[in-house]
Amino acid sequence: MNPASPIRIVRRHATTWVMLDRPQVHNAFDDEVIAELHRAAEALAEEPDVRVVVLAGEGASFSAGADVRWMQRMVGASEEENRADAEKMARMFEAWYRLPKPVVGRIQGAALGGGVGLTAVCDIVVASVDAEFGLTEIRLGILPAVISPFVVPKIGVSAARELFLTGERFSAEKAREIGLVHYVVAPEKLDEVVEQVIEKLMAGAPQAQARAKRLLAFVPGKTPEEARETTTRNIAEARAGAEGQDGLKAFLEKRRASWRRDA
Repeated sequence: MNPASPIRIVRRHATTWVMLDRPQVHNAFDDEVIAELHRAAEALAEEPDVRVVVLAGEGASFSAGADVRWMQRMVGASEEENRADAEKMARMFEAWYRLPKPVVGRIQGAALGGGVGLTAVCDIVVASVDAEFGLTEIRLGILPAVISPFVVPKIGVSAARELFLTGERFSAEKAREIGLVHYVVAPEKLDEVVEQVIEKLMAGAPQAQARAKRLLAFVPGKTPEEARETTTRNIAEARAGAEGQDGLKAFLEKRRASWRRDA
């Protein structure tokens, strides 16, 4: 990343932290943030030595949604220009959603609008007890359309009806209750619990984790019959593959599998 980049990437052994780095504006989104996040996701997908990715924000907030100056520019934009802008954002979220590695969200302060979208594309989310979430677009006369394919499967249609239509902010505890967040912790425990989650993920096999993520994207909405060919093929390929063979033998021989290493 260039020195003026709105994100900062930190490599820690087999874990890479992607930090939104605009604390002065609570890590608000603009076109440059979207482009850099997209590039980061695509690059990380091709990094064989990266086992886990942590998505976080510098400063008081994770991400407070759209940048005011960016919104001012978009007010005068045509529908065609808005469509092109939304397409870029959608592709960025898709790149994070499809990232073939576990993604851990570290959330503090405000996570609004697109910040909720980023939270939703994370596989496991650790939030500070004082974090505040909101799908506030409706109160601006717009709607959380681009992030809806990621948010709705995470929180369910019932919760989405309430939060999309009211635009009200909600607590970390409510976010946990509806499935957006997995752990709610004291602010001083945030990094400790993130590290504990990373340690758990490092026990898993990387190729199996990538397969599991693809399966989780495919199975919802399918009947058992519709899913059968894909699920049986996946387990057969995993069992017969080098990683599966090593994992099964390691279990039987009471030794560590080859992928077990420090985070």
